[in-house]
Amino acid sequence: MAPAELRLADIRPCLEGAIPAVMATAGADGMPNVAYVSQVFYADDGHVALSFQFFNKTRHNILANPQTTVLVVHPLTGAFFRLHLRYARTVDSGPVFEAMKAQLAGIASHTGMAGVFQLRGSDIYEVLHIESVPGQPLVPPPPRCAVLADLRSASQRLARSTTLEELLGVALDAMRNILVTEHAMVLMLDPVTQRLYTVASCGYPTSGVGSEIDLGEGVIGVAAEQQTPVRIMHMTNAYLYHAAVRSSWRNNMPDLALDTHIPYPGLKEPHSQLAVPLVSAGQLRGALFAESPQELRFDFEQEDMLVAFAGQLAAAMHLLDGNDLPELSGATHATAQAEPRPSDGRTALRIRRYRVNNSIFIDDDYLIKGVAGAIFWKLVNDHQRLGRCEFSNRELRLDPAIGLPELTDNLEARLLLLQRRLTEHAAVIRIEKTGRGRFRLHVPQPIQLVDDRP
Repeated sequence: MAPAELRLADIRPCLEGAIPAVMATAGADGMPNVAYVSQVFYADDGHVALSFQFFNKTRHNILANPQTTVLVVHPLTGAFFRLHLRYARTVDSGPVFEAMKAQLAGIASHTGMAGVFQLRGSDIYEVLHIESVPGQPLVPPPPRCAVLADLRSASQRLARSTTLEELLGVALDAMRNILVTEHAMVLMLDPVTQRLYTVASCGYPTSGVGSEIDLGEGVIGVAAEQQTPVRIMHMTNAYLYHAAVRSSWRNNMPDLALDTHIPYPGLKEPHSQLAVPLVSAGQLRGALFAESPQELRFDFEQEDMLVAFAGQLAAAMHLLDGNDLPELSGATHATAQAEPRPSDGRTALRIRRYRVNNSIFIDDDYLIKGVAGAIFWKLVNDHQRLGRCEFSNRELRLDPAIGLPELTDNLEARLLLLQRRLTEHAAVIRIEKTGRGRFRLHVPQPIQLVDDRP
């Protein structure tokens, strides 16, 4: 029986960039040329992408004669494989290009070539045939046991989850188990500002809940913007998200001198990073992110498993979004559940809002901004004017002053973010979920509301 045809999936470890590949081309006159290439990137089951970095002989040959062979090496066994390829096209943007660019930045930094390795494009090649080169490779290490057990467990827990808070807890546990790392976070997309904000994290001195990242910024922003996983296995400054970034409105209005920046909680010097987008029904909902101080920490199998989990998580978030709309009862109308305002002589909390972006400050300490800030302002105003403490998600959705987007409002995520920010702020005000689509606002001392209109 003839041996089965080798597939790219069979040699995926060779495409991790650990060992440079050797590429052979021939010019229009038949003159051969051999050169090293820094990346042979897995694009899909039938294609690889090679890094186009220089205008050189290899490039001229490929444009004249699209047939080429590439020799790759298994980094653990030393086995050689020859890929017979045909050039298809070059791309200088999009998911494959951005993923290669990020990976190349790590390789360049690791090898001291950060100023030399600049990706100009990704050359896409069709894989015609894969040939095993005779030799005496080492015995491969035993495969990891029960690699799908953690993914199965996480999937089962997702199926049982009924709230966003439960989903986020499952997500952090899944990343810790699947990726065997302590540093992870979940971010969601704000459809209004088109920025990602942290809703959950683990392994950091501070949670960073509420910290924001622009689409296209760092590993997380690139993965989200391009809706593709991005994995870096070596330290690179090119993809670090620097905490010195401040909100754009503050830079444009320096007279206010308000700091509404929540520090990003990431590692100062990560040596491995993996970001995976959360996409449901074709729409970006957020991103999963993990990192490690160790190099070569995340492999392609872990990436594949996290991508599979991310798809399930995004779908579960989509199902929960808007599925918390019970009919309003008498307990949630504007005049219901009034509670006496505290008047025990304690100093009132000063809650100040800046309308320019709904930034909320409690006694001059920044709390939250944006839609979450608008929600908080409505809650404390209703409490102050009407003595209310009981609220529903539905009434928030029906209030035009809050400015929720019409399609994907992420209301539960915004409430959870507000709840966690209040806890970390050590404010006496608390938000407590009381049922499906309902919650209670605890205000145990007097408050003074100040609405600034710069």
